[in-house]
Amino acid sequence: MLRQVQIVLSYIHLIYNKLKAPKGLPWFKKLPFWLLQAIIVIMLFLILVDMNFLWLFGRSPRVMQLNNPKMSIASELYTADNVLIGKYFYENRVPVEYKDLSPVLVNALVSTEDIRFYKHHGIDIQSMMSIFWSMAKGEKRGGSTITQQLVKNLFKTREHYSRGLLSYIPGLKVIIYKTKELINAVKIEFFYTKPEILTMYLNTVDFGSNSYGIKSASTTFFDKKPSELKVEECALLVGLLKAPSYYSPVSNPGNALSRRNTVIDQLVKYKYLSKGKADSIEKIPIHLRYKVAGNYDGDALYFRDAVARELQDWCKENKKDIYRDGLKIYTTIDMRLQRLAEEAMSDHMKRLQKRFYQHWEGKAPWIDEKGKEMPGFIEDIAKQTDDYKRITKKFGQKSDSVEYYLNKPHPMTVFTWDGDKDTTFSTYDSIRYYKHILHAGFVSMDPQTGFVKTWVGGVNFKYFKFDHVSQFKRQPGSLFKAFLYTAAIDNGFGPCDMMTDQNVTINYTEKGQAKTWAPHNADWNFSGQSMTLKHAFARSVNSVAVQVSQKIGWTKVIEYAKRMGIKSDIPSVPSVCLGTSDVSLLEILDAYAPIVNGGYRLDPVFVSKITDRKGKVLYEYKSTKTKILNDETAFLMSIMLRAGLSEPGGTTQGLFEYDLFKYDTEFGGKTGTSSNYSDGWFIGVTPKLIGGAWVGAESRSVHFRTSEAGEGLKTALPIYGLFMQKVLHDDKLKEYRGKFPKAPKHVSKEYTCHTRLAPTVSDSTLMMDDVEMEFDNPKQPEKVK
Repeated sequence: MLRQVQIVLSYIHLIYNKLKAPKGLPWFKKLPFWLLQAIIVIMLFLILVDMNFLWLFGRSPRVMQLNNPKMSIASELYTADNVLIGKYFYENRVPVEYKDLSPVLVNALVSTEDIRFYKHHGIDIQSMMSIFWSMAKGEKRGGSTITQQLVKNLFKTREHYSRGLLSYIPGLKVIIYKTKELINAVKIEFFYTKPEILTMYLNTVDFGSNSYGIKSASTTFFDKKPSELKVEECALLVGLLKAPSYYSPVSNPGNALSRRNTVIDQLVKYKYLSKGKADSIEKIPIHLRYKVAGNYDGDALYFRDAVARELQDWCKENKKDIYRDGLKIYTTIDMRLQRLAEEAMSDHMKRLQKRFYQHWEGKAPWIDEKGKEMPGFIEDIAKQTDDYKRITKKFGQKSDSVEYYLNKPHPMTVFTWDGDKDTTFSTYDSIRYYKHILHAGFVSMDPQTGFVKTWVGGVNFKYFKFDHVSQFKRQPGSLFKAFLYTAAIDNGFGPCDMMTDQNVTINYTEKGQAKTWAPHNADWNFSGQSMTLKHAFARSVNSVAVQVSQKIGWTKVIEYAKRMGIKSDIPSVPSVCLGTSDVSLLEILDAYAPIVNGGYRLDPVFVSKITDRKGKVLYEYKSTKTKILNDETAFLMSIMLRAGLSEPGGTTQGLFEYDLFKYDTEFGGKTGTSSNYSDGWFIGVTPKLIGGAWVGAESRSVHFRTSEAGEGLKTALPIYGLFMQKVLHDDKLKEYRGKFPKAPKHVSKEYTCHTRLAPTVSDSTLMMDDVEMEFDNPKQPEKVK
C-alpha cells in the first residue's frame, strides 16, 4: 500500500511540474499555467475523493448502485379478490412512472427547484457562480440541482458516504459530501434521461406526514393519483419539499398557503402559467383530504400481522424485506367474506359483553375454583405495567407514592362497543375495566385447498393487538372428541356401535405417581342408557368418550390429533380425549379439514403468490395434499359432525336459530367449553367453507359461572351462525354453498341409525355439553367443557 501511495504521489508531482510556467514570464502570461494547474488539482481531488484514497474520504456509491439505485419501497398486500388491504413499510413509498405524473407537477418542480435542469448535466456552473455572488452579498440560497438532490436522497450521502478519516475534521465533512454529490450527479446524468431523473426524484423525496414519494403524498393530502392533481395541489406539494414540517398544510396552514403561492408565482415567472389564471388560483383556499398512512391502516389488520409473521422464514431464506423491497403479496383472504366475519363478530360480541356485565353486576368476575374473588388480582397485574415500572424506578417499590400514583386518576381514551370513550381512570381503574372485556377470534378456510378466507383475531385491533386465532392457546374441550372418534372409526368402531352412559374410573401413572381420574358429565349424572356413538358424539356425552378412549388407548387419540393437524404439545394423560391440552384456534380448525375434504391433510395457506414490483413471480403456492384418512373414515366422521343437528339434544342445534337451511347447503359442527366456562368454542363445517370461533376473557379466572351462559353453544356458535347467515344471504357468494358428497362405495359400517329417546329421559340430559371431571381431589373438580 505504501508503495502504491508513493507511485500516485510521484505522478501527481510529475504532472504538476510539467505544467509549471517557465521562469521569467510576466504574471499575466503565467495565468493559463496556473489555471491548468488548478484544474488538474481539482480533477485529482475529485478522483481521490471518489476512490476513497487511503480511506480519507469515505466510500462512494458504486457504478452498479448508480445504474440500479435502490430505495425503500412499501410492499402491498392484496386479497384473493384483488382488494388492496394494506402496506408494509419503513417509508410509505410506492413508485410511479413518468407518464403517471401531472405535467403541471413537473413544471412546478423545475421552475421552483432547478430552472436550468434541462440545460445542465448534473452540475449547474452558472448557478454555482450566482451562489458565490449571493454569499458575497450576505444572502443565503441553495444551489443544488435536482440531480444533486436526488443523489443526496437516494444514497444518503450525508449519512452513509462521508465517514472517512478526514470527515472528523471540522468543516471538511461538508466539503467531502458536497464533492461526492457533484461527482455522482454527473454519473447519474450519464445513466438516466431527464424524465427518468425527475421521476426518481419525485419517488424518493419526503413530503412529511409519513409520505415518501409523490404517489403517497398525493394520497395522504388529497386522496388522489399524481396525474389527477390540480395546479394549486401540485404547487402545495412542491412547496412542501423546502421544509415539510414548516410548510405543512395541517400544522402550519398559513405557511403552506404562502409557500404554495410562491410556487405558483414561479410558474408564472417562467411562462408555465398565465398571470390571470395564477391570480385566481392563488385565491383558492387549501382543501385537503388528509389521512396519514401507517402500517396499521386498512382492512383485515389481524390477518396482515399474521401474514408478516408467516413470511418471516421465507424472507430470511430469500433475502427479502417486506418493509422495504416493494413486493406485491397476494393472499387467500376473500374481502367479501372478511367484512361479513367482522360484522358477525361485532354484532354478537356487543350483545354478549352486555350479558357479561349483567351476569357480574356488582361483583368482580375474577374468581378462584371455589367461586371466591381472587385477592390481589388487580394489584398483581398492575406490577406488570409500564406505569408501575416507571413509578417504582422513581420512588422505590416500598414507597407510599407507588400506591398513590397507581390510584391517581388521569385522562385516557378507552375501548367501548359504542366507540372510543374519553374518561378519567387510574391505573387500577383501567385494569379493572379491561379485565371485564370479553375477547374472541374467528377464522374460516376452504377445506379443499387450505386457503384461509377470513381472519378476525380480536374484537378491536387498535386496542387489542394480540391475535386470538394463531397466537393464543386454550383448552378446546369437546372439540378434541373429533380426533378421538376419528381414531376409533379408523380402528374398527362405527357410528352405530352402542355404549352405556355410566360412571368410569381410570387408574393411571403420571411421572411415576399413581393417579385416579373419574370424569363426569355436564350435569354430574349418568343416565345408564345405551346409546350409539353418533348420539354420544352429538350430545357430547363424556362418559362414552372416555370409554372409547380406554378401548383404543389415549396415545392413539394423540396420534390422530397430530396426524390431522394439531402441532401443539399434547401431554399423554387420559383426559386428553376431553380436550385438556392447550391449542390455537387455527390449528384445531385446520385439523377438522380432513373430515370434510375426504381425508387430506392441508396446512393453512395465507399467501398464494408474491411478485416483485415489476411483476416477476418470486413465490407461488403449490398444493401439498397428504392423504391421512381413508375415504370411509372421512365420510363417517362427516356423518358424526352432521349428527349434532340431527340427533336429539345435539349441541350444534343452536344453528337452527339462524337462516341457514334453505340454500342447498349442509352443515355439521361441534361445540367445546373449557375449564369452568372460561373458553367457549365452535367449529362449523360445510363442504365449501369451515369456520371456527373462540370466545373468552384475557384471564382464565374471568368467565361466566353457569353452563347456560358460558358454554360454547352460547358464546362461540353465534359468531359462526351469524357469519354463515350473511354469507348464504348474498347471491354473489354462491360458490360457498354446497352439500356433502354421497357415501363412497363399499362403506362397511352402519351409519344411518337415528336415536329416538324414551319419554322418561329428563330434559336436563338432552343438552349435556362436554365434561365435568375431577382428578385426585374430589372436593375441587376441574370442569372441562
